[in-house]
Amino acid sequence: MVRAVVLPAVHAPLEIGEIDLPEPGPGRVRIRLTAAGVCHSDLSLSNGTLRQPVPAVLGHEGSGTVTAVGEGVTSVSPGQRVVLNWAPSCGSCHFCARLGEPWLCTEANAAGGVPYARAADGRDLYPGLGTAAFAQETVVAERGVLPLPAGVPPADAALLGCAVLTGYGAVNHSVRLREGESLAVFGVGGVGLAVIQSARIAGADRIVAVDVSPQKEELARRAGATDFLIASDTTAKEVRGITGGLGADAAIECVGRAETIRAAWSSTRRGGRTSVVGIGGKDTRVSFSPLEIFHFARTLSGCVYGDCDPVRDLPVLAEHVRSGALDLGTLVTDRIGLDEVPAAFEAMLAGRGGRALVMFDEE
Repeated sequence: MVRAVVLPAVHAPLEIGEIDLPEPGPGRVRIRLTAAGVCHSDLSLSNGTLRQPVPAVLGHEGSGTVTAVGEGVTSVSPGQRVVLNWAPSCGSCHFCARLGEPWLCTEANAAGGVPYARAADGRDLYPGLGTAAFAQETVVAERGVLPLPAGVPPADAALLGCAVLTGYGAVNHSVRLREGESLAVFGVGGVGLAVIQSARIAGADRIVAVDVSPQKEELARRAGATDFLIASDTTAKEVRGITGGLGADAAIECVGRAETIRAAWSSTRRGGRTSVVGIGGKDTRVSFSPLEIFHFARTLSGCVYGDCDPVRDLPVLAEHVRSGALDLGTLVTDRIGLDEVPAAFEAMLAGRGGRALVMFDEE
């Protein structure tokens, strides 16, 4: 039996208790968690914005140590440190094999729909986003783990599984920020802070961070933001003022709200690029007039998992960590225990902090 955070039903309060976790079967890996990040995607699972069978163990951004492997597993072995991969590509679907876009893999989220453990009362439990990282241990498919490169702190490595890959990819693969360009970042949570650090590493000239909370300014500037704005109806105009009246070359929206998506798009120059990382509801709408689409010639795109291939991008990020360019520790605002996950959800709802990191070895 292992302790875990369980979502019993959509919109229901989180429950913390023991679950019965099986030994890994063929092609599966059991991991003892070192740390797990508390991400807005977990909140989206709990409130139904993202679909997830329930009851489920949430958590998808994690790092840990392999304790056992099932028959046929060859990529990792017991004792090896790993990072969880919540969107593992199959390598054979249309998006993987033909288009070379593994972040859009049709099978990436299949594991979340298959029971993987049992609750103390015998109910089947589903793994949130296929990983179930809010637990002392989890069992995932072999392709759901990535060997941790050397030189990366084992606990902070959890952030590589979602926030950092997403932020790095949004900068380098989605808006393709070039050295000397300017970037506006809407939302200074865990992903937003990773975006800011990645933009700094990419050589951005101006990095304008935007958030509703003035307490986020220190976090943003420490990550590399050159300017900070409190979100308002005039944000786009303020960004244009900071960037010589033209607007930012690119914007990345990390909130998932119609008004911030619109503000991000409006804050860019003619021909600017906007990427939407934030996950919003299906019932809200963003409006543009045909004339402004023609006149401004801006682009607006979605961004799934930073448009990243973790196998390709994880070694790049590890090198940035080893060189000191990427500081994972500055993304973490709170290090908590498993029992504090519900409070961390409340903090996210209130817009407080950057990334809370559940530390299992310290429990």
